[in-house]
Amino acid sequence: MLKIGDFSKLTHVSVRMLRYYHNQDLLNPSVTDPVTGYRMYSAEQVPELQKIIMLRDLNFGVAETKVLLKNWNNGHLIQSLYGKIKDIEELIKLEQNRICQIQSAISHIEADKFDQYYSITIKSIPSYPVISLRKKVDNHFEEGKLWAELMEFVSREHIEYDRSNQNNIAIYHDEEHMDSNVDIEVCLLVKKSGKNKDIFTYRTLDSVDKMACMMVYGPYENISKAYRSFADWLDKNQPYAMDSTSRQVTIIDHQDTDNPEEYLTEIQIPLIKI
Repeated sequence: MLKIGDFSKLTHVSVRMLRYYHNQDLLNPSVTDPVTGYRMYSAEQVPELQKIIMLRDLNFGVAETKVLLKNWNNGHLIQSLYGKIKDIEELIKLEQNRICQIQSAISHIEADKFDQYYSITIKSIPSYPVISLRKKVDNHFEEGKLWAELMEFVSREHIEYDRSNQNNIAIYHDEEHMDSNVDIEVCLLVKKSGKNKDIFTYRTLDSVDKMACMMVYGPYENISKAYRSFADWLDKNQPYAMDSTSRQVTIIDHQDTDNPEEYLTEIQIPLIKI
């Protein structure tokens, strides 16, 4: 038997880490003296410790390491290693996207246009069941009337809808920005579909694999700046192009605050790779 200090010297693992592995139930001493509390290890435990160190260096957490040690075989280990590769690849993608955001921020600062900078993230959006109202209106400022009409219908028909702060989505169906005769669809996320009635339609919004998303703080006038920032981003990220219709998700609006500076809107623009 080896005292913890001698086992530490033998394995080049600090006493502190050996105590940590014991506390985490990863590597328990062969014997613990009931009187002194001294931890004693055996040379036969070295291979088990080497497994723990290898998994630690490969970025496996304590819980993952415990599972692998209890099911130690080549097949399970290889499968777990491939899973770790996938996790790291996803992390690399996220960090590469962060680098692009930093570079975009730098370019805006250098051009003295930081007030026009909006952070753009790419994420996947699932499909949603919604109740929607789609009309052509005189201009974008008429969108509020569509929401009032939809909410009145939902209340009258006692339709259950998602009451979270991201439940309302506006979709702009025009292929290019229009100042008049604007084609807008307003949607509320619902818990279940029902029967269509008049101009009110139940449908499922398509999922989007790659959606460029921007958070816009403040009054709605800031939204046009965000679109300009996106156009600049798109110009610098040539593999991507806009696809189909853009969406706007209202998170905080006049129903939540009297101060337009506290409004929060998420712009969502579908992307395709060229």
